Amino acid sequence: MRSNSLGLAIGGVLFSALSAHAANFAPPKGCEVYMTVQMRNCQVANYYTCAGDPAGDQWSAYADGEGVYYISHIDAETRWIESISTDTGEIELFDPGASKDAPSFSALLSDGKDDYDFVTRSNFRGLQRYRGTDTLTGQSVTIDDVPLETITFDLREDDETGALLSHRTGTQYVSRKHRLFLSGAERFENAQGDVVEYDDSPVRFDFPGDPGFSTEVPEYDCDLMMTEATVPAPLRIGLAPNSRSFSKEALR
Repeated sequence: MRSNSLGLAIGGVLFSALSAHAANFAPPKGCEVYMTVQMRNCQVANYYTCAGDPAGDQWSAYADGEGVYYISHIDAETRWIESISTDTGEIELFDPGASKDAPSFSALLSDGKDDYDFVTRSNFRGLQRYRGTDTLTGQSVTIDDVPLETITFDLREDDETGALLSHRTGTQYVSRKHRLFLSGAERFENAQGDVVEYDDSPVRFDFPGDPGFSTEVPEYDCDLMMTEATVPAPLRIGLAPNSRSFSKEALR
């Protein structure tokens, strides 16, 4: 587990490495990209592993048309180790000592359901508590020749006083091979009752040798996003990262 100071140091290195917003994503030294996922809503994610990490750990870097805006680090059980918002500098770290029940990818696959109750700490917002349930639906899909399974989820985020910060529900996709969750159609509601519905489902998977592998340029729904940019900006409902996957809509 990283300390806060180490997390900040890592964030600084990543910000520096990604500041150029190059067309091709370049992971930090000692790390290697293994998969690129083009998503709806003009987003692309590069998944990579690093030689110095524990076995099973992996990272993902999400980019829009302006470059990388969010970085996530999970372990083999998809536990949220740390996340970095490059736009704001916020770093959020998993707190194992304060967590009652960390997420378990293995439990989800074996039992069909996983309940969790864990705590993170942010350099901006302090303590956040996440409680939720993932449930396999029993349905499988194939997207761009990649086999996936679907889940439903219900996730509540509270502050350190127990007050509700956000509530997310919806569907996501599971890759057994890569031990990952990928976003689907979701509903987000904050404490003020503001609601956003969105679908950040994967559209295409690129692997080494594919033309789109390691690109930092999103390809789908970008014309739609440009059209929406001509109208007043949507309400920013606050950061609500997710240990399983991430949706940019939760940053607005």
